[in-house]
Amino acid sequence: MSDTAAEDVRMGTARGRWILLTTVLGSGLAMLDSTVVNIALERIGAEFDASFAALQWTVNGYTLTLAGLILLGGSLGDRFGRRKVFLIGVVWFAVASALCGFAPSVEFLIAGRALQGVGGALLTPGSLALISASFHGGDRAAAIGAWSGLGGVAGAVGPFLGGFLVEWTWRAVFLINLPLAAIVVVVALRHVPESRDPDAARQLDVPGTVLAVAGLGALTWALTAAGEDGVTPTVVVAGAAGVLALVAFVLAERRSRAPLVPGELFANSRFTGANVVTLLVYGALGVNFVLVVLQLQVVAGFSPLAAGTAMLPITVIMLLLSARSGRLAQRIGPRWPMTIGLLLAATGMLLLGRIGPDASYLVDVLPAVALFGFGLAGTVAPLTATVLDAADDRHVGIASGVNNAIARAAGLLAVALIPAVAGISGQVYTDPPAFSAGYRTAMTISAGLLVAGALLSAVLLRPRRGPATATDPAAPTAPSRFPTESCTHCGVSAPQQYPRD
Repeated sequence: MSDTAAEDVRMGTARGRWILLTTVLGSGLAMLDSTVVNIALERIGAEFDASFAALQWTVNGYTLTLAGLILLGGSLGDRFGRRKVFLIGVVWFAVASALCGFAPSVEFLIAGRALQGVGGALLTPGSLALISASFHGGDRAAAIGAWSGLGGVAGAVGPFLGGFLVEWTWRAVFLINLPLAAIVVVVALRHVPESRDPDAARQLDVPGTVLAVAGLGALTWALTAAGEDGVTPTVVVAGAAGVLALVAFVLAERRSRAPLVPGELFANSRFTGANVVTLLVYGALGVNFVLVVLQLQVVAGFSPLAAGTAMLPITVIMLLLSARSGRLAQRIGPRWPMTIGLLLAATGMLLLGRIGPDASYLVDVLPAVALFGFGLAGTVAPLTATVLDAADDRHVGIASGVNNAIARAAGLLAVALIPAVAGISGQVYTDPPAFSAGYRTAMTISAGLLVAGALLSAVLLRPRRGPATATDPAAPTAPSRFPTESCTHCGVSAPQQYPRD
């Protein structure tokens, strides 16, 4: 795929540093808000006297629009200009953040979060696409590695910063985005070249996008409402409508001239298998990162700052070990690193489920968090590399985007479903004993998802004998085509995306 760019940019130059600053800050806006808001949920619920369903929607309102629109966001950038769409996303995200920061009610906050997700869907694919279009050759690999490493540092600082801001006021979690967005806009307009793909499809898959958002939205609403009100006729109708919309999305993608999700990707058994594992893993992670910080605050009595920093070792461990895990998977294949990693993560999640009143950080929290982090470090980079290696060269960017969208949809649906199954609803999060009982059940279910992911990794990702084929081009025993050194902040909210070429 060819690109038109204003100029080639070199690493080590002033222009190169400005581009990295812009893309790191831009992607950091969306990345931090997808995790840091979890720390603020207890304070948000207390101020608005909100139900647990409202807190779920505070998380899921953002995830819904981000997951449903992120593939379209990448396509818009390719066609109309990556810098232009990226900047629209940044400004949109900032305006939505202001609405969230000044929200007079939880309903207004949820609407603002949904608007934030729209902005995130425009800026998230654009940040890495700008690097890919601006740098070339060895400079591109170095720039992606620098972007990833700096993103890892931002991810490590995020929980601490979020906890500090929530100690002051939860509204600051959103309002801090405004000056950061202003910096991104000014720098991008002065220093980031515009680029677009002249071969991009002229027709956008709007019907597919509408069906995806409608299907995920209806199904998420049904699962959340079932936890609050039980299985009412309205819930059944909404759930059925959501399923039908998603089925219609699959049919529409098969007929579309420019589908968001090319059907030939899923003809590859390893791509399909890796995405099934992604669905299970990121569903469990979505529940974990919402409920653990609530358990630490509501039941264990941690402050928001302490609860946020309690999860910091996960990010640090992944920052240090993800690239090494990826290189190991290059040598021996992804099967065993992912299988063992997911079993370690499941054990860590079960230990996290034992957090109770008067929990000690050093005795009860840190060992569980560390084991969980080691498990994820052994899993996420090999999983990302498996998805990329399973796609042919012209589909690598879209394969990465599809995997990212599946991960976000998994978190969306799991956060709606698993707390309801565990009995967490209504105002139960204000009742420590009742919430703790539901929390333990939810952690057990989530650990079961990770064990299922480990079993599927062992079965579906076995080394294949013989050469690659046209329908399954990436032999698992062959070296990966993608540098795992660049995956230094493989994300816990969604897999790190690979830029479209």
